[in-house]
Amino acid sequence: MPKNTSRGYGSLFAVREFRFVFAAHLLSLLGVVVSEIALTFLVYELTGSPLLSALTFALGLLPYLVGGTLLSGVADRYPARRVLVICDLLCALCVGVMVLPGTPIAGLLALRCVVAAIAPVFTGTRTAALADILGEGDLYVLGRSLLRIVSQSAQLVGFGVGGVLLAVIPARGAICVTAGTFLCSAVLLRLGTRDRPARTSGRGGALLRDSLGGVRLLLGDRRVRGLLLLFWMPAMFVVAPEALMAPYADGLGLGPATLGLLMCAMPVGHIVAELYVGTALSPRARSRLVLPVAALGVLPLLMYAAEPGLGWALVALVLAGAGAAYVIGLDQWFVAAVPEELRGRAMTLLTAGLMTIQGFGMAAAGLAAEFLPVHQVVAGAGAIGTLCCLVLVREVHRTGPHGREEQAPGTGRTTEVRDAADPQVTSG
Repeated sequence: MPKNTSRGYGSLFAVREFRFVFAAHLLSLLGVVVSEIALTFLVYELTGSPLLSALTFALGLLPYLVGGTLLSGVADRYPARRVLVICDLLCALCVGVMVLPGTPIAGLLALRCVVAAIAPVFTGTRTAALADILGEGDLYVLGRSLLRIVSQSAQLVGFGVGGVLLAVIPARGAICVTAGTFLCSAVLLRLGTRDRPARTSGRGGALLRDSLGGVRLLLGDRRVRGLLLLFWMPAMFVVAPEALMAPYADGLGLGPATLGLLMCAMPVGHIVAELYVGTALSPRARSRLVLPVAALGVLPLLMYAAEPGLGWALVALVLAGAGAAYVIGLDQWFVAAVPEELRGRAMTLLTAGLMTIQGFGMAAAGLAAEFLPVHQVVAGAGAIGTLCCLVLVREVHRTGPHGREEQAPGTGRTTEVRDAADPQVTSG
């Protein structure tokens, strides 16, 4: 296992296994983004229905909750490499069936749900495996951070690539590209990562019971529950302007190009802030940022109360995106708080909850905008979100590590809690 010291993001690529994981992540992520655009376009092309087209996109979020709870036990019961490779192969198979000319619309939507249900299992397993590959210290934190940055960047690049592909090849052809990226990812993970044993034997019962039991243990622990909510709560409110970007831009009389600029503002803020925090700040400084930035991260959305024009709206969005940089320190707190035998289920639950809560936040913002002006809804999300985050931060601070002893969930053992100011400290 690598030593828990690093000299920035570049040190990650000195770890051979991480290079393969990174390449696989990049390939599969670009494939997913392209397939989302192509499949949505294909459904609209076949049906002419805006509702079914929108539903196709939404189905990429909804099954996360199912996969992240009912299937989370997979991440701990089976060797990580096997789980990752099988997940990629299943996704490639589903996408391959999508491109068949005879596949009906209901089949396309069902296959979309299957891929989305697999996604949290894959992501949770890979995130837990990162701690085995990189150790539980600063390298792990930077590895998680870099994969997040790539995910944000892929949204910007992937939508552009998808648009170009659809301009030159049919939608089914663009979806075929996705099948290829999943297969390449499977090969990279199979050849480039070690075959480590499973974290648990799986003798405790059926997979469903094991999965739900792990979720119950995690949510039943006050510390772990608070950290999970600290990941989820700001994300639920910060998506409000993204969900309502099109009507807001239309209200200002802005064109499609300007709408694209607004859509890019929040990811750009996130990428720049996380790069700075990961590169320029020490682990101790990152840790100290977690609670204050989490508490105030959605506060910039209050600028929408004045119904800002393009310039100030961009500023608000960039600042709100930058607020997400607190998670780089929160990652280390979370991996330290979760016992190793529950790590896969914890990471799967984290991913599923994050995607589900964002979908809920978008739906709530859309519903509120049916009754209130868009700028008031976004400003309200900033105000309510800040109040909720302040309460949550206080709770996390109360359960935070201050040299006390705390029982790890479901283990019946007592572990020394790490100093929150120094997340590099790890168990031996």
